[in-house]
Amino acid sequence: MNRFSPLARLMPKSPTRHEPAPQDLDALLPDLRLPLDAGSLPDATRRLVAACPSPPLPGAGHTLARWQFLAALAGRDLSLAKIYEAHADALAIQAELCPRARTASDAPLDATAAAITTTGDEAIWAVWAARSPRNEVRFAARAGNDVTLSGTKAWCSGAPFVTHALVTCVDADGGDWLAALPMDQPGVTVSARGWEAVGMEATQSVEVDLADARATLIGECGAYVQRDGFWHGGAGIAACWHGAAAALAARLRDTAQRRDDAHLRAHLGAADAALAASRALLRESARAIDAAPHAHAALLAMRTRAAVESAVDITVRACARGLGAAPLCRDRWFARMAADLPVFVRQSHAEADLAALAAAVVSANEDWRL
Repeated sequence: MNRFSPLARLMPKSPTRHEPAPQDLDALLPDLRLPLDAGSLPDATRRLVAACPSPPLPGAGHTLARWQFLAALAGRDLSLAKIYEAHADALAIQAELCPRARTASDAPLDATAAAITTTGDEAIWAVWAARSPRNEVRFAARAGNDVTLSGTKAWCSGAPFVTHALVTCVDADGGDWLAALPMDQPGVTVSARGWEAVGMEATQSVEVDLADARATLIGECGAYVQRDGFWHGGAGIAACWHGAAAALAARLRDTAQRRDDAHLRAHLGAADAALAASRALLRESARAIDAAPHAHAALLAMRTRAAVESAVDITVRACARGLGAAPLCRDRWFARMAADLPVFVRQSHAEADLAALAAAVVSANEDWRL
């Protein structure tokens, strides 16, 4: 069994501790030069994780604070938000599926929790759950919760520099599992394949090849998607989308303050209406999750993601039409954000997700009366 130091060192120790606030980012990363690139993203991630190992756990009473922090981070740099959100999600998943790992560092851990713990606050976690029709990561061998994995995992954001990843994998019977994978081992090869992106280029979301790589199972078969927090995390991604769109809209607002242009202000009005609705639904969803953390949140999360995606589309269009080519060509941060955001939002499955939302609405017999 792989042995690391207690996972509890990575987890929030107490609900009364200081919660990171959006304004803390300036103090946490005072000299951060934006936008980040593939060369500067790893160091920025390490610094942020060391300063703030995890935002509040979702469903624990401070979901809105978690989302506000992620949104503020996304408003600065989407690549950093992408990597940090996955790290925070990995810790939340482990806290949910291995709850004893959240106890004090001197308390005993069960076998699974002990096996997945890692080397202190310098650890950077990823979550690689995308499934590829060309390949699957499969069990090569299993002894209890210890497994060896073989295959290729696609869409591995941060693969060149994260230290550990939660990866989805399948057993010999096709059962779906989640496993904790240490990256620093001979069975893991980070390729240069599968990432030709311009938007979100810095995340280096390449393919990772596994050949009898050692890992530890997390939870039971199917637990990753069946757990209460699966949809909490899905809604949290939308907070990142919102934060980036709000940052772009701020440039539109600032320009409208300096320039009396009716068309520019019409575009600002469109962005404002969309973002205000997106913000309201995110806040409502955060309250609902905290009020009923064990309720099935699929409808809530799908609706939130759809509303935020719509707001992003409206805002990006308003900024492009209201501001013209100048910021896209002369403002490095704006140009990078405008390129990154459409790629990040494609974590949504567009009409397929809308159809799934409609099915949930029909099943729940939802209506829209005020």
